[in-house]
Amino acid sequence: MEPDQLMRVYERLLARFGPQKWWPARSPFEVMVGAVLTQNTAWTNVEKAIRNLRAAGLLSARKLVGAPRDVVAELVRPSGYYNVKADRLLSFARWFWERYGGRVSAMRGATQELRAELLAVRGIGEETADSMLLYALGRPVFVVDAYTRRVLVRHGLLGAKAPYSEVQRFFEERLPRDASLYNEFHALWVALGKDVCRPSPRCEVCPLRECLPDRVCAT
Repeated sequence: MEPDQLMRVYERLLARFGPQKWWPARSPFEVMVGAVLTQNTAWTNVEKAIRNLRAAGLLSARKLVGAPRDVVAELVRPSGYYNVKADRLLSFARWFWERYGGRVSAMRGATQELRAELLAVRGIGEETADSMLLYALGRPVFVVDAYTRRVLVRHGLLGAKAPYSEVQRFFEERLPRDASLYNEFHALWVALGKDVCRPSPRCEVCPLRECLPDRVCAT
């Protein structure tokens, strides 16, 4: 797919779903917390867990580091896998507090260096790290998730076993290095995956139904 074709896909999705206004959060640190908690669950469940943490006064790295693990686990219970997620959240909070003093503004390193640091934290995978970089730090890295992969595979644009890095390169090699574009495009893929390109797809109402690898979307 050529860059202009991919941008036409973006325009179609934007026309269909409108601006998504991601990531819904009150602070960059809250974005990072949400990125950890959203693993393997719906965002509505994450919102409940974040509300619990906020009510308990624990939406800062300093406060989380000093919180009992069992307390944190109970607060994040709505997000599912709450014991695992409490451990991951506390590991991230300890790293963030010790490395950057709990200040997002201190994370000034090169994007790939920051990404490598995040991936070294227990429980932080590629999608989670990239979500933090894009949505909390405004770094131009394209986030890949199951929805994105599903749409690309169904349209014959990538193989079903393509690794995360290959899917990410599909976008980053064809789009301008623009964090705001990556932000909106990723959110639109999620909207498409949730509403149309479901496990049982609704192809008859897909805004990309006329898009094929060797064609530009019809105007």
